Amino acid sequence: MKALMPLDIIESKILIIRGHKIMLDRDLASIYDIETRVLNQAVARNPKRFPPDFMVPLTKEEAAWLVSQGVIPHIKYLGGHLPNAFTEQGVAMLSSVLNSERAIEVNILIMRAFVRLRSLMASHKDLARKLVELEKKYDSQFRSVFETIRLLMDPVSDTGPKTVPGFKPEKS
Repeated sequence: MKALMPLDIIESKILIIRGHKIMLDRDLASIYDIETRVLNQAVARNPKRFPPDFMVPLTKEEAAWLVSQGVIPHIKYLGGHLPNAFTEQGVAMLSSVLNSERAIEVNILIMRAFVRLRSLMASHKDLARKLVELEKKYDSQFRSVFETIRLLMDPVSDTGPKTVPGFKPEKS
C-alpha cells in the first residue's frame, strides 16, 4: 500500500469549477490508491448518496479548459468519459461507499485540506478588508502603495499588452 499523500499535494488537487471547490474523480482515485473506474462504480452503485450538489460530470467545455491548463489528459485518453467532479460534501460521502482503513485515513486528510483551504481564503478576504480600512484611515500619500499591494494580491490582473519575443520584420 502506498503512503498517504502530503496535505499540500492534496490541496493542489482542489479546483474551483462553477464557483465550487471540487476534486476530480481521477485525483480522488489516485489519493485513495484505487482505479478511477472502481471509484465511479462505487458511486454508481449508490446514486442516492450523490445528489447533483455532491457530484457532477464536467461539461465538454470544462473538460476542454482543464485539458488546456494541463490538469487532465485529453478526453480520448480518459476512455472518452468526462470526469466527475466531487464537492466537499461528495468527498465526505465517498468514505461511506469506500469501506477500507485507507479510505478513512484519506478522507480525514482530504477534509483537513478543504478546511485549510477555506481558512486561507477567509484570511485573504480578511486581509483585503483590513487594507480597505487602512486606505480610508490614511491620506492620499499612501494611495499608490495600497494600489500596488492590491495589484500584488490579484495574480489574475492584466498588466497591459504583452510583447512577443523573436524576430520582428520592419513594416514598410
